[in-house]
Amino acid sequence: MSRFLSARRATLAPYTPGEQPKDARYIKLNTNESPFPPSEQARRYAAEAAATLNLYSDPECTTLREKLAAICGVEPGEVLPTNGSDEILNFAFMAFCDDTHPAVFADITYGFYPVFAQINNVPMIEKPLRDDFTIDPADYVGHKGLVVIANPNAPTGIAKTRDEMEAIIRANPEAVVVVDEAYVDFGAESCVPLIHKYGNLLVTQTFSKSRSMAGARLGWGIACKELMADLNAVKYATNPYNVNAMTMAAGIGALADESYTRENCRTIMENREWTRQQLTALGYEVLPSKTNFLFVKHPTVSGEEIYTNLRKKGILVRHFTKERIRDYNRITVGSIEQMRAVVAALGEEAGA
Repeated sequence: MSRFLSARRATLAPYTPGEQPKDARYIKLNTNESPFPPSEQARRYAAEAAATLNLYSDPECTTLREKLAAICGVEPGEVLPTNGSDEILNFAFMAFCDDTHPAVFADITYGFYPVFAQINNVPMIEKPLRDDFTIDPADYVGHKGLVVIANPNAPTGIAKTRDEMEAIIRANPEAVVVVDEAYVDFGAESCVPLIHKYGNLLVTQTFSKSRSMAGARLGWGIACKELMADLNAVKYATNPYNVNAMTMAAGIGALADESYTRENCRTIMENREWTRQQLTALGYEVLPSKTNFLFVKHPTVSGEEIYTNLRKKGILVRHFTKERIRDYNRITVGSIEQMRAVVAALGEEAGA
């Protein structure tokens, strides 16, 4: 660090991204990317948009908002496209938190939440998950500021029902409740239909997972128009042209090919279930997942040892060092060929 770094940032603990190797010698199952390429229409639309890169992108993302609104069953004014769902999450921390309005989230969840709290200099309250890694709804009652819940949660993969989430939203009339639905397309229930019932609800989603566009960095938020006015104020005060032209076009192309997305999601869910059955038979503990990954541990072999040995075998998974989850590894669900390889390798680790 230089001597010029602000004292406010000196203790910042940045988010640690999953490893991105520069060669192709690994089976890469560590960052929850899709094993499928983007839709052909997404690629074609993006290529066509390259011809106009001399011009600024549409700051209102007009066509993209209209397409997203149609798919989500809301109005265009209730949608805000962003540079990945991380940006809309950060906007929420910026808009709805301050010294007296903290951010509340689980102790085991998406690692960017504490980073957003720190960098925006707002207090945070971490609520411990129960022993079974589920959220205790009693911990999320009567807050003010921001309540952030990943549903399904990461890295556990566990999802709450819409009714369960609605009870939490209803129990926090003085707080904005953010439901982070990055993985919702893999079998969970979305809270989007509730935005017309609750003026304190913000739902965030992404093109990174189900729509095979992690590299494009495109997400969006859905909320009532009053919350959207707040979030747009933050957007236009920081980065009006937050979605570039090629990414915007790729998003429009992906939405024009929803059948491709749905078929890929079905395949991933099938591969997830096959892998869960195989690993359970090998003696592994596998948490119930509604995502494109599995959270897995062995009763006698440490998570770090499994991670290290898989890496030596050319398979990358994600290992976490936090005390409660250090014996687990998060394994992205890839193609069936990739899952067969990881099951075979984990069989060797289990002594099968």
